[in-house]
Amino acid sequence: MGKIAKLAVAALSLTIAASAFTGCAPQKPKVQVGIVLPTKDEPRWVQDEARFMDALKGQANVELLFSQGDSGKEKQNVETLLTKGIKVLIICPQDGTAAAAAAEAAKKEGVTVISYDRLITNTTAVDYYVTFDSVAVGRAQAQYLVNQLPAGTKGASLYLYAGAASDNNAFLFFQGGWEVLQPLIADGTFMIKNSAEAVALQGKKNLERAEMAKIIGQISTEWNFDVAKKKAADNLTAASAKDKGVCYILAPNDGTARAIADEFAKDKDVSKYYVSGQDAEKASVQYIIDGKQSMTVFKDVRTLVRDAVTMATDVLAGKTPVTTGSYDNGKKQVAAKQTEVITVEQKNVKSALIDSGYYPASDFTGL
Repeated sequence: MGKIAKLAVAALSLTIAASAFTGCAPQKPKVQVGIVLPTKDEPRWVQDEARFMDALKGQANVELLFSQGDSGKEKQNVETLLTKGIKVLIICPQDGTAAAAAAEAAKKEGVTVISYDRLITNTTAVDYYVTFDSVAVGRAQAQYLVNQLPAGTKGASLYLYAGAASDNNAFLFFQGGWEVLQPLIADGTFMIKNSAEAVALQGKKNLERAEMAKIIGQISTEWNFDVAKKKAADNLTAASAKDKGVCYILAPNDGTARAIADEFAKDKDVSKYYVSGQDAEKASVQYIIDGKQSMTVFKDVRTLVRDAVTMATDVLAGKTPVTTGSYDNGKKQVAAKQTEVITVEQKNVKSALIDSGYYPASDFTGL
């Protein structure tokens, strides 16, 4: 055999050996379920991360990414997951409308899109929606405030706050709250002290979305502690002493509730306040125990995560997921699985949150 032939045989042997070695190497499994959450800077989403990873362990290969409050980053996250071969995308949008582009990119690749907790709007690229009954959340918040009214009250000071106008849930929460409060606003039981737009519409129980948008534009906290704090401080500065006294405050979630409560607690003309919240964040549970926040709407994330995981694994198994309703996202009715909510106040903190195993008692003082 000539020198060239020997070299060719050697090269071929190396190629075969390399191929054999590669064939024996373990192949990294493809990611089946991709999850995108809004930010790692809020306790709620960090809790969701841990629960998703635990619930999907042994059921599917999963990767979870955070968008850090940036819709552009959110779309990049989805594109990254698509390159890894996902079959199901679970996404909680930072901005419901902006997330449509990410959903459409996933749908183009044949991926089933599950909108989680917040609805992606103005696109047909959403297959399912897993959510708490957001209108029921708003109703529960408002009903708590109503329940605190002494019999025969007239002219009670009502302060309204909402979430971010970019989040469809903010409209649903406000819708539920307005449905309960509006009749008592119209008959003079409550008097709105911080929104001219709400005052102008106080005679109308069922608001159009554009009408809600006008009100939310005035009272939005952007789901931000600092924005909520400043808005409450500005409202109190503008209000006269007679607009204070006992105050009834519709706050959209726990983070904003604590910020708003801190401002009302500092005002010498506020003799007492009742403030709503939601999410049962640990800091707010302690506030409720201490009498600084009045209530929270407990949305058991364990159940919501389980519902989303069941839906995703059903899709992977070729089954049709169970749904209990639908929501109009502006382009289609999105089939939804709804999870119930629970009102928590000082008297049932222990039974709802500790005895149920959601939090350990050691996380709190004064129980």
